[in-house]
Amino acid sequence: MKITKEVKTALLAIVAIALLIFGYSFLKGNNLLQDNRTFYATYNEVEGLAKSSTVTINGLKVGSITDISFLNKKGRVLVTMNIEDDFEFTKKSVARIYGGSLIGGKSMAIIPHYEGELANSGDTLVGDIEEGLLELVNDRLTPLQQKVESAIVSADSLLYAINDILNEKTREDLKQTFANLNQTVASFNGVANKANNILGNNEEKLNRTFTNLDEMSGNFNKFSDSIAQIDLNKMVGDFEGVIADFKKISDDLNNGKGTAGKLLKDDKVYNNMDRATKQLEQLLQDIKLNPKRYVHFSVFGKNGDKYKKPKDSLK
Repeated sequence: MKITKEVKTALLAIVAIALLIFGYSFLKGNNLLQDNRTFYATYNEVEGLAKSSTVTINGLKVGSITDISFLNKKGRVLVTMNIEDDFEFTKKSVARIYGGSLIGGKSMAIIPHYEGELANSGDTLVGDIEEGLLELVNDRLTPLQQKVESAIVSADSLLYAINDILNEKTREDLKQTFANLNQTVASFNGVANKANNILGNNEEKLNRTFTNLDEMSGNFNKFSDSIAQIDLNKMVGDFEGVIADFKKISDDLNNGKGTAGKLLKDDKVYNNMDRATKQLEQLLQDIKLNPKRYVHFSVFGKNGDKYKKPKDSLK
């Protein structure tokens, strides 16, 4: 049987269309020659996840994402995944979006759960999102960014305040202050140099002075040792005895015992002494006024005059 050109052309077209469909499905991750299962998961957002992203179970690739679309008008996202492997898990298994980096997108991992009803093709799994590198970096950098912005605002306020304070007059005052400080430092250096010269010129005297101080310290130590050897108890005892004697004398004087006590306490003794003192004073005054009455001296033996009572005698 002879095949016409039209039939050959039709067969080639059919084969080409089949290859095109097969290749398109293969590029999307669907193998038409295998019995694949389709599962769904819903998310609020799937940033970084794209069609043909890998689906893994325990790190092993088992399928790929075939479609991502909106589930409703509230923005809920429906993710369709094609599972080529016949690995069994339950409906409680979690479809977790993970990964995401500066150079790569996100992937899908099924966290299998083995207790309960087995999941069949067309079931919806529990959706979950794991924070990726960008999210972690963003979470860490956001507080730091706020602190940096606050620090920049504070630094700007500080610089503004400094510029306001350091006006032209203040700058001139600061210059003058530093100039005065330089003069003070120069004066201090001069004083230090003079002090060094004085110390250098009097080094021998200073050495003698310190030597004398050492000797004084040694003598003081010897004096301290001598003081330490003194019997303080005996000295205290003797001092207490002296105090007791003074107390006895004081008591005797207060009680009128002895000559001194009678002199202090006996009015008769005091009056007699007062009278004797006055008489002695009168006698001395009379001797001074009339010495001839008491001293007779005559070459020829002439008798003295009779006693005449002095007019200016003390009564």
